[in-house]
Amino acid sequence: MRKQRQISTSVLVIGTGGSGLRAAIELAEAGVDVLAVGKRPRSDAHTSLAAGGINAALGTMDEEDSWQQHAADTLKESYLLADPRTVQVVAQGAQRGIEDLERYGMNFAREEDGRISQRFFGAHKFRRTAFAGDYTGLEIQRTLIRRAEQLDVRILDTMYVTRLLVEDGKIFGAYGFDVNDGTGYLIYADAVILAAGGHTRIWRRTSSRRDENTGDSWRLAVEAGARLRDPELVQFHPSGIIEPENAAGTLISEAARGEGGILTNAAGERFMQRYDPQRMELSTRDRVALAAYTEIQQGRGTEKGGVWLDVSHLPRKVIMERLPRVYQTVMELQMRDITEQKIEIAPTAHYSMGGVWVDPLTHATEVPGLFAIGEASSGLHGANRLGGNSLIELLVFGRIVGQEAAAYSRSLVSQPRSAAAVAAARDEVDGLQAAQGHENVRALQRAIRDVMTEHAGVLRDEAGLLAGLAKLEQIEERIKNIGIHPDIAGFQDLSHAFDLKSSALAARATLEAALERRETRGCHNRSDYPLTDPQLQVNLVWSAQGGVVREAIPQIPEEIAQLMTEVSQEGKLVE
Repeated sequence: MRKQRQISTSVLVIGTGGSGLRAAIELAEAGVDVLAVGKRPRSDAHTSLAAGGINAALGTMDEEDSWQQHAADTLKESYLLADPRTVQVVAQGAQRGIEDLERYGMNFAREEDGRISQRFFGAHKFRRTAFAGDYTGLEIQRTLIRRAEQLDVRILDTMYVTRLLVEDGKIFGAYGFDVNDGTGYLIYADAVILAAGGHTRIWRRTSSRRDENTGDSWRLAVEAGARLRDPELVQFHPSGIIEPENAAGTLISEAARGEGGILTNAAGERFMQRYDPQRMELSTRDRVALAAYTEIQQGRGTEKGGVWLDVSHLPRKVIMERLPRVYQTVMELQMRDITEQKIEIAPTAHYSMGGVWVDPLTHATEVPGLFAIGEASSGLHGANRLGGNSLIELLVFGRIVGQEAAAYSRSLVSQPRSAAAVAAARDEVDGLQAAQGHENVRALQRAIRDVMTEHAGVLRDEAGLLAGLAKLEQIEERIKNIGIHPDIAGFQDLSHAFDLKSSALAARATLEAALERRETRGCHNRSDYPLTDPQLQVNLVWSAQGGVVREAIPQIPEEIAQLMTEVSQEGKLVE
């Protein structure tokens, strides 16, 4: 390690996507000293990739909509695994979240009379999804960055946090390094907010980019003494592109199917006839993903392991007006014209619906001073995420956690610190940086992705999960013998080594919890347990020492339960 900097702050936010920035803004507006750090530039955070929209029962288009109905739709689509308390907090706080964005200067799409436009989104009963521009997430990220800059929030880009600092079971800061020049950072903080995403990068095809969602939040939390909830629940998007390899998993909007796109296998059959003959291509995300996966596994896929999505029969004008992003994406990445050619796609890991165990109301973890928000946390989505809920979640709990972290900081009379904990964190980085083993970090990352894709993908069974765990054990042994080689590009190899450690932990948690959930529910498909088991309407909580335990889910309030009815998907299939 080269030089080292020491910084002190009241609250440290790890992650500069939407959830991290929203928490930092709340703290800064309250006059609390806050530092936000991220391992990639804030302008390029994963939030900026979110397309479709953001949910809130504003009633601008359907006056009969309500927060109770929003909660009911969310709980039903979670396959009864979401925490009703968390769902209620988000549904009730959603309008405030939209108002906050307006206060920060975000321009939502509006009707001619000035009302915020809202559209249908998947399994919502009413039009409650607001949107802005081509990518709602990008507009939100830009808005939050502007507000953070107005408040002079300190932000360190390209900083990799390697360990949370704990003494006497309580947080007192974090340690990390700059990925460009290797400078070490010792950060003392009263409280830490984890907002560094989920773990979907541990599959071969994923909508996350190379250094995103590698399980960082999970490893940092677990090593600090926290637990994970429902790590096995992962949403697979049905349509990610297959090539080029460095862009595999890039999403093709489900709007392509909504506008009339058809799915065929290598033989030209419209295979959705076998799986959902009523709705065909307009079926739900989890069902289409399972259907495509089954076709591929049973040998009816393309030579490259995919299926075909075809919109070429649609008028060119429709494609250019209604599917411009799809056209642009495929043209830029593959030089293919979708008005004339089919798109080769396959299911891709898209969203971690489980995450760090948090209190349903405050998002505090079981480690005093440690909080988690956004995709790093858990409780809202259960076994299926309702489209548009992730963006509103980061706003609602970003605000709440900012307030909770501020209150925790103010409540501290003194804070235990440990020179030994700091030394251990520093030694871990220095030791890895000096590692001269023969194992290649990137090769081991690929090995984990291969294991998870083969054994813990869309369809799972006991034999496959056990085989995956056996292979993972071998990889974990090989990780002990890696070699690190800082190069002219900076300290990327060192950051990849920590990504690898995070990925291995996330993979183990996912495999062990998937083995324990002996049922099929939502995104979790077990071919050896094809039915839903009422006894498993529980959360599975994982810890490094204790393995997997079951946790009961509170009863849904009657005023919400009575609104949980079937919702037609017709005309509502968008990203």
